[in-house]
Order: sequence, then structure tokens, then C-alpha cells
Amino acid sequence: MPRHFLTGEELERDELRALVARAAELKADPLASSALRGNSVALVFEKPSTRTRLSMEAGVFELGGQPIVLRSGELQISRGESLRDTAMVLGRHVAAIGIRTGPDADVEELALHSDVPVINLLTADHHPIQVLADLLTMQETFGSLDGLKLAYVGDGNNVARSLAIVGARAGIEVAIASPAQFTLPDDVPATKTTDPAEAVADADVVYADVWVSMSDSEESAAARRSALGPYVLDDALLDRAADGAIALHCLPAHPGEEITAEVLYGDRQRIWDQAENRRHSAKALLELLVAAPA
Repeated sequence: MPRHFLTGEELERDELRALVARAAELKADPLASSALRGNSVALVFEKPSTRTRLSMEAGVFELGGQPIVLRSGELQISRGESLRDTAMVLGRHVAAIGIRTGPDADVEELALHSDVPVINLLTADHHPIQVLADLLTMQETFGSLDGLKLAYVGDGNNVARSLAIVGARAGIEVAIASPAQFTLPDDVPATKTTDPAEAVADADVVYADVWVSMSDSEESAAARRSALGPYVLDDALLDRAADGAIALHCLPAHPGEEITAEVLYGDRQRIWDQAENRRHSAKALLELLVAAPA
């Protein structure tokens, strides 16, 4: 049976930390592995993407493989073909399938019927591949993941959930500050509060994400901005964190909303390293799921 990566819960702590270490090696020597030589990887995008598409396409290429980008309107899914049939066909041609879509059930259905690994490139409830890059960035900055605390401030969305789940697997402490109406469920493994200052106390990393998603209506967006107004990642909030704390943001960012321009482009962030690290961590994941390093 293939190994899938749908929520990040598929990896145990030692395996996850080994993956981060391997990502660091691949960053130091991007062409060190040809684990995908002679293979193709299908990348299905039903939603817009910048970093995920760039990192996956470039990563597959650097591993010696061929990325095949498929948009939903180009697939027979758009005309009613089932995910089961789509999975069974794709598996005859590619070594792995990455998909960015809406419902988590769609990714689960694809994985259920796929003979090759399926990678969640973002769904409504999860964004685990992002957190692999976040862990690599934290390890680069602090030298180790041991004893680190990450505080997420803002909407309790898919990124927040994945930070909590994958962060717990990696052994870091995660605190999440969100308005009561946007908090994560009780079963998500993180300390939860409505107070940003409480969340960032002693934090090594302060993390932000957009307040308004692509699917939010104008009315919903206005309500979100109003509720999330006190949850801005600015210098004053960073000052409340641990000495040497860094800011992270999974991007795209909206300076003046969830993060200030001073933090986004300042010297207390590692956001642009974080964006690059999407490629290196994706490569390590592909190696793990598809082939042993060559």
C-alpha cells in the first residue's frame, strides 16, 4: 500500500525530524538526489497557488522527475468523472499525486483508491506541507527544534490546525490565539486562548496568516477584519515574545492587516527563507514517500 501525506499525522516524531534534517541536506545540495529519475508527478490544482506550485514543480524537477500540472477544468472531474476513476487512471502514469482542493473528503477519496502516494497540497482543514517548511525554517534559525514554542495569532484556519498537529508530532509547543468565533476545536493539540499577548509569552516564533480567504464573501470579509483587528503581528507583539523571536507567515501577506510592513520586510522575520524552504521540504517528503535517496 502507498504511503500518503494528508494531515501530517502519518509521520511519527523521529521520522518527521529525519525528514527536516534531509530537507536541510537537499537545501545545501539541491541536485544531490535523483530519487524521481524517470518518473512523473501529477499536481492537481483546483485552487490558485504560487508557492506550492513553484516549490512542487521545481522540486520534482530537481529530483530528476517530470511535474505534470493539471487544473480542475482540464480534467474530466469537471464533467462528472469520479475521484475513484481519476485516482485509478493517474496511478497508471505517475509516481505520486499532489492535490490542492477544497473538501478534505476529496483528498481522502483520492487516496483511498490510489495505488501511488497522495499529498495534500492544501484543503479546507489542513495544510501540512506548509508546516514542513516551517519546521525547517525553525531548525535553521535556532539550530534545533527541541524546546521551541510557536505562537500562532489570528484565524483558527487550516494552517493553524496543521501547525498544531504537525508541531505536536515534531515535539514543539504550539499556542494559538484566535477570537472565540474563529477558534479551533478542542481536539486540536494546542494551547488555545483569545489573548495574543498570552499566546506569545516566551514564544520563539510568532506566526500569522491571512484573515480573509479566497472563498469569503465581501460581507464575511468585513466581519472577519473587524473581529481579527486586535490580532496583528507587529513589533509590539514580537516584543512580548522571547528574546530573539522571529516572525513567520505562510504568505500571501496583506501588510496593514494581519502583519505590518515593518515586520514583513524587517530583520526580525524569516518569512522569505520560509517560502524558499517549501521546495526543499517538499523534496524530502517526495523522497520519503516515493523512493529512497539515490
